[in-house]
Amino acid sequence: SSKIRMPVEQQVVARARKAFLTGRSKALSYRLSQLKGLRRLITEKQRDIADALRKDLHKSENATQLYEMIGLEGEIDLAVSHLSEWAAPRPVEQSLLTVADEVYIQPEPLGVVLIIGAWNYPWAVTVQPLIGAIAAGNAAVIKPSEVSSHTSKVMEELLPLYLDKELFPVVTGGVVQTQELLKQRFDHIFYTGNSTVGKVVMEAAARHLTPVTLELGGKSPCYIDKDCDLSVACRRITWGKYVNCGQTCIAPDYILCEPSIQDKVVKEIRKCIKEFYTDDPKTCPDYSRIVSLRHFRRIVALMEGSSVAIGGETDEAQCYIAPTVLTEVTSESKVMQEEIFGPLLPIIPISGTDEAIEFINKREKPLALYVFSSSDKMIKRMIADTSSGALLANDCLVHYTLSDLPFGGVGSSGMGHYHGRYTFDQLSHLRSCLIKKLRMERVNQVRYPPHTAQKLRWARLFLLKRVDVGQWRRAAQAVALVTLAAYVVQVRRPERFTSILYCTSYTFGFNV
Repeated sequence: SSKIRMPVEQQVVARARKAFLTGRSKALSYRLSQLKGLRRLITEKQRDIADALRKDLHKSENATQLYEMIGLEGEIDLAVSHLSEWAAPRPVEQSLLTVADEVYIQPEPLGVVLIIGAWNYPWAVTVQPLIGAIAAGNAAVIKPSEVSSHTSKVMEELLPLYLDKELFPVVTGGVVQTQELLKQRFDHIFYTGNSTVGKVVMEAAARHLTPVTLELGGKSPCYIDKDCDLSVACRRITWGKYVNCGQTCIAPDYILCEPSIQDKVVKEIRKCIKEFYTDDPKTCPDYSRIVSLRHFRRIVALMEGSSVAIGGETDEAQCYIAPTVLTEVTSESKVMQEEIFGPLLPIIPISGTDEAIEFINKREKPLALYVFSSSDKMIKRMIADTSSGALLANDCLVHYTLSDLPFGGVGSSGMGHYHGRYTFDQLSHLRSCLIKKLRMERVNQVRYPPHTAQKLRWARLFLLKRVDVGQWRRAAQAVALVTLAAYVVQVRRPERFTSILYCTSYTFGFNV
C-alpha cells in the first residue's frame, strides 16, 4: 500500500524537533551566532523589509525603522550582552538543612516553540519573541500573519538566509495552515492577536498540555483629568492613537473626561492631527492605511450612531479612514462593543475620577490604561483601584520600548509577558537543582523516623532558619580583601589595623 504523506506543517515541526534533539541550540556560542545572524538580517535587508511594509500598511521607511526595527536591534543587543548572565545558574536562599549543599535554579530550553505573529507590526511582534526563543536555546516554528502578505513572504525568504533553517523554519499560509500547526505538539505557543483566536490557540494547546503566552488586546481606556495640561495631553494621545492608523494593540481606545473639557480636548486633538498629518492626511506619507478591505468595512461600521467631531472621511479603494474623533458616545454605542483597532477615537463624558474608575472596572481588564493628570495622588489612586496589563501616566505606548518592563495583559487582554529577560524566562524551564554530598548524615537524622518531639524541635530549626549563602560568600570575600588591606596597613601603620578589622566585623555582623 502507498505511504500516507504527512502534512507539510507536521514535517516542519518534526524536523525542528529532530534538530533540537541534536543539542546544538543549547550551546551559548550557537545561540549567540544565531542572534548575531538575526541582527545582520535587520541591518542588511532594511530596504526589503520597508518595501513590504509599505505595500501592506502604507508605512513609510522612517516609520518602519522607528516602530519595528530599532526595538528589535535593542532587544538583540541586550540578549547578546546578557546571555551568559541569563543562562547561568541562579543561587537561592537555603535552609540550615541544605546549607552545605549546592542549590540553584538552572534555566533550560523548553524545546520547540510555535510563534504566531500579528499583522499590525509584523516584524516587531513576530521577531521579538523569536529573539527570546533563540536566547533560551529553543527551536522555533515561525508563523507570520497572512494578512500582511508581503511581509510574510519576505520573512519566509529572508530568515532562512541568516538563521538555521531546520531549527527556525517559517511556515506561511492562512487559517488552514495555522490549524494544521495547532494540531502538532509544541513545548510552548506564543500567540499575538485577538482574543477570539486566542481562545482557539489555548484550546488546541490544552490537548497537549502545552503552555501558552497570549498577547491579546482589548479596549484600553484613556482618562483625562480636568486639571492637567490639555495641550500636552492631547498631543501625546493623538500620537498614540493614530500611529499606524490606530492599528496598535495598546493604542488609546477611548477617552473618558468631564463634559467641561470635552470641547477643548476636541480642539487640541484637531490641532495635533493637522500638525502631524497636515490638512490632508490622505496625502501624508506618515499616515498609514487599514490593512484589508474586511477590516476597513468593520471599522467604518463602528461609526454608526455616533457624531463625527473630527475626520470621518473614507476611501474604500485605498482602505483609507481619516483620523476621526467621535462624540455623543455612550457605553451602549456600537463603537464601544469591541476593540476598535483603527483611527476612531470616541469621547465618553463622565462626572469625574470616581465614575471613570467605575466605568473601567465594569469592563474586561485592558492591556493598557492611560491617565493624564497633574495630581500624583490621583495617579496613585488609579493604580490602586484598577487593574490592567500596564498603566501609563501622562504618555502613551512608550512602556513598550523598555526591555526591563514586562509587557503583557491580564484576564482577557492576555497571559504571560515578554521583552528582554522576561522573554528568556518565559521561554525557559527554570529547573530546580539541589546537589547533596553523601556525608553529614547525622544532620539528616531529624527527618528520618522515628519522629520524636526532640527531632521535631531540631527539624523546626533546620527547616525554618533561612540562610543566604550568597551573602555569606560575599561577606567572606570582603573580609578576605579587608584583612589583606589591613595586613598591608599594619606593616606601615600598625595603629590602623584594629580599626579596619572592627569596621569590617561591624559591617557584616561578625564578632572579633
